[in-house]
Amino acid sequence: MNDTPGWASPGSASSEDQGAGSPRPSEPVDGSGPAGNWSPTQPPAGQWSPPGAPGTGPDAPPPAPGWGGGPQGGPGWGGGPHGSGWGQSPVAAKPGVIPLRPLGVGEILDGAVSTMRAHWRTVLGITLTMSVIAQIAIILVQRYLLPEPAAIDPNATGSEALRQAADSAQSALVSNVPSLLITMIALLITTSVLTVVISRSVLGRPVTLSDTWAEARPRLTQLLGLALLLALISAVIMTVGVLPGMLVGSAAGAGLVFIGLLAAFVVVIWVMVRFCLASPALMLERQSITTSMRRSAKLVGGAWWRIFGILVLTRLLTLIVSVIIGTPFSFIAMAVDGGIGSFLTDGSMDFGWPFLIVSGIGQVITATITYPLFAGVMALLYIDQRIRREALDLELARAAGLPGYDTRR
Repeated sequence: MNDTPGWASPGSASSEDQGAGSPRPSEPVDGSGPAGNWSPTQPPAGQWSPPGAPGTGPDAPPPAPGWGGGPQGGPGWGGGPHGSGWGQSPVAAKPGVIPLRPLGVGEILDGAVSTMRAHWRTVLGITLTMSVIAQIAIILVQRYLLPEPAAIDPNATGSEALRQAADSAQSALVSNVPSLLITMIALLITTSVLTVVISRSVLGRPVTLSDTWAEARPRLTQLLGLALLLALISAVIMTVGVLPGMLVGSAAGAGLVFIGLLAAFVVVIWVMVRFCLASPALMLERQSITTSMRRSAKLVGGAWWRIFGILVLTRLLTLIVSVIIGTPFSFIAMAVDGGIGSFLTDGSMDFGWPFLIVSGIGQVITATITYPLFAGVMALLYIDQRIRREALDLELARAAGLPGYDTRR
């Protein structure tokens, strides 16, 4: 058994081609038919015990370890000294930040926060580095590469007002795309690197920044390629959505741009959720970019809405943190830059270097806090889906060296 952070080795316990080492249901006792047939050998009267619980006689065998069972988690479905009775969830082994069983939303969020607290030096080193690099790139793009915002005449009416609104929306879209692209790449790389930390935390093992870097460094080129490919897919979808309206022009074109933008946004959301587990799969299964994307689509299939809901909840939490931290920095930045008066009177956004630097510091602090939360949720979603579909919990228990689990391959 490979007990490194790559415990989810390529193709291990895959739902598509499970091998002989994968856990399978036991055969019928008499081998004569499906599991629904009765065994010809029945227990003597008066010695029957509930399923999963030890028998009443002195020679009754102990319960076999399994999902939620074993010495660490108590007996299986029927309960026992550490377990629970009928109608209650079994107690699962928990060598690290999560119990080794399918996870609830609260357990996923708690596991992400617990990882941040347990390995804060490693997490801080990764997220602070990535957020500083990303914010410097965003500031330089905003200062030197973005075009001037479209002029708006407040007295315009009719078709002219619609045309100006379309021009303003187009200008805002062009202005925000580089920042969104940089943020997306930084978040994806951060998520992938922190997946190494999460994988160690699940097994209850320590991890240092040097360990994480050594594990992630060979995959950085592929991670960058995955980030660029997903960004390119999103850009193509958005372009296809707004291009017809931009070609038509006039008021009708403005309406078409809005409809196309809305439709493209929905498609982008669907695609991003479908491939959201590609980066953890790439890191832990050590597969190619396209194979990792297929693995993500396979794991997300049938659970799209659940994963979408968890990601939306995570985004809302990170948005609240961003507003709490970023808003004071924005006002401080405007005050330092001397442009708060013009912003309040005519909405002018022509700020200089002081505004960009101070607001950038606020963005770095925000990203340093929110990146690990989002990364932890993504990595634990990947682990949760593999537990649900491929019995990864048994493999994790063996990798963690829990007593009662066969350590042989």
